[in-house]
Amino acid sequence: MCHEPGIGEAILRLPATAWTPPYDADGHTRSGEWVAEITGMLNLASWPSGMRVIVRKERSHPGAPALHRPRRAPLHLLRHQHPWRATSRAEDRIRTAKDTGLRNLPLHDFTQKQIWCEIVALACELISWMQLLALNGPARRWEPKRLRLSMFAIAGRLVRGGRRLRLRIAARWPWAPQIITAVTRLQALPAPT
Repeated sequence: MCHEPGIGEAILRLPATAWTPPYDADGHTRSGEWVAEITGMLNLASWPSGMRVIVRKERSHPGAPALHRPRRAPLHLLRHQHPWRATSRAEDRIRTAKDTGLRNLPLHDFTQKQIWCEIVALACELISWMQLLALNGPARRWEPKRLRLSMFAIAGRLVRGGRRLRLRIAARWPWAPQIITAVTRLQALPAPT
């Protein structure tokens, strides 16, 4: 599905020699993907000056429809807005879900496995939302194993005083300030209605 007239036709008119493999962040070519520029094949009078049209194709997964999505961005920003960045984040979440509890299912009955998968999915969702709402900086991208070692397994003490229950965290813990900020941010969120 194309959002701009003529882009689909331009892609179909590209010769096979116009497609080249893209490079990853380490400068290695990515297999199964190709990029080409079709800027000269389109009427870009309504586009901002300096814009280029770079198209990407990849091997289709079984049953996937072919899609053509134009990207309107200067070339130096294209890397940050490319769809594979969101795809890689989704693939990272799937990989961490497998590492968290889906690699070897501990139960034998189908319904028990189904419940286990739902619990793992819920845990992954809670971690994702916690990272989005409470954490900042690099901790937003930490994987569950690192979160578990730095934030979830912290030694703390529940203390009662002044009719309140408080969590005391060791000040020497390297991530104590980040944990306190995260808890403060979560407490500041409005209560659901």
